[in-house]
Amino acid sequence: MTDHPLILAIDQGTTSTRALIIDHHGQARHSNQIELHQHYPADGWVEHDANEIWGAVLATCHHVLQAVQEDIQHVKAIGITNQRETTVIWNKSTGKPIHNAIVWQDRRTAEICIALKNQGLEQSVTDKTGLLLDPYFSATKIAWILDHVDGARVAANNGELAFGTIDSFLLWNLTGGKVHATDATNASRTMLFNIHQQCWDDDLLKLLNIPKSLLPDVLDCAGNFGLTAAGLFDIQIPITGIAGDQQAASIGQACFKQGMIKSTYGTGCFVMLNTGDKVPVSNNKLLATVAYRLNGKTTYALEGSIFIAGAAVQWLRDEMKLITHATETETIARSTPSTDGVYLVPAFTGLGAPYWDPKARAAILGMTRDTGRDQIIRATLEAVAYQTKDLMNAMIDDSGVNIGQLRVDGGMAANNWLMQFLADILNVNVERPKVIETTVLGAAYLAALGTGIYSSLDDVAHHWQRDQQFSPTINPEQRQSLYQGWQHAIGHITS
Repeated sequence: MTDHPLILAIDQGTTSTRALIIDHHGQARHSNQIELHQHYPADGWVEHDANEIWGAVLATCHHVLQAVQEDIQHVKAIGITNQRETTVIWNKSTGKPIHNAIVWQDRRTAEICIALKNQGLEQSVTDKTGLLLDPYFSATKIAWILDHVDGARVAANNGELAFGTIDSFLLWNLTGGKVHATDATNASRTMLFNIHQQCWDDDLLKLLNIPKSLLPDVLDCAGNFGLTAAGLFDIQIPITGIAGDQQAASIGQACFKQGMIKSTYGTGCFVMLNTGDKVPVSNNKLLATVAYRLNGKTTYALEGSIFIAGAAVQWLRDEMKLITHATETETIARSTPSTDGVYLVPAFTGLGAPYWDPKARAAILGMTRDTGRDQIIRATLEAVAYQTKDLMNAMIDDSGVNIGQLRVDGGMAANNWLMQFLADILNVNVERPKVIETTVLGAAYLAALGTGIYSSLDDVAHHWQRDQQFSPTINPEQRQSLYQGWQHAIGHITS
């Protein structure tokens, strides 16, 4: 039993759906997780079944609420965090999606983006949204669905359809179809949102022939998003916090001061640098994005996105059958002195920042007859660090910030060998918090802010605790030699 408030946090990710009960200290009391099926209809295409996602959210929420049945009256709010950019369009009357969700990793709209670039439109898109013209973002996915589903364009023009990123789709279902909204962080990843004016951009909508009636209202990250529909759970719960997964992770890492930086290692890898109230400008193909918007005040960030990090370890396990569990990689890497010059470039769905090459494909380079399983496994982990260095170099050049420490989180952050190699390659101190699942923590913190359990960001920052710091141990010559090998490998696959 407890007399303190509890938060129901929903973490809808690329590979799984989780629900957790978080207490007012930021500690997880109960959790439940369901893996999400991945659908690959064609080369470079990735889809999810949005109905499966909603079913998993319901199931996991019911599971953890049942675990606190005696204290259910203390569950004061729901916080949602989600895989960003993933696109769902559904019928407003039935609530049913008209097509599978198109996942952020999906590259099917590469030709659309190339055509727009060839028209000289990328700079105007970047100036408004902070983003690049890339299939990664929601806008061209929306256009594709409207163009390829029978009757979709007519229905959209008649106001019969709704678009949302996953948070918006969940919010619609949680409120029984009463609320069609999103938050500023998710809106900023659609390539339709003007991050300077904080509104949907009419010029961009016209460019892709997307009717405005399709779009959700854009709210602050913490506040009133509505109440769960009667009968959905044993009690009706206010939804008071929403943020896209990487922004939620940054909030969970308490990166609230300008110049603070975090890197999340999940399916992909995402580095985010707080730039305060200034919209950053990148000369290195990094993204300007909304870090969070609270009480109408927007804080911005510079972000670098790597499409494949933990997903490469899944590939080792599921497709290559080289391991049976992700945790084996640490022991193998530690017992393997070197890759012997082998580099794995995990461009399974193209390359993200700072290359933005949708046509690049994965490769293993430098193999000899002596190359074995262990070298390939170690090279897979090393690739995560090398890709992070690519991003850090670009961020330092763009921002002029001297980065001395990096806060890390996500499942791969539990790998001590990888965190040490990361510190060695980056030549910075790597700080791992006691709670590495900071994405869901950020959602809970926002919900707590939205419902008044916490009064300020200082309250949130008070809960951040360091578990371990990893400091560089290798010499500059060794660091440079390893990284030069990576750059040579990247050069082989970029177009």
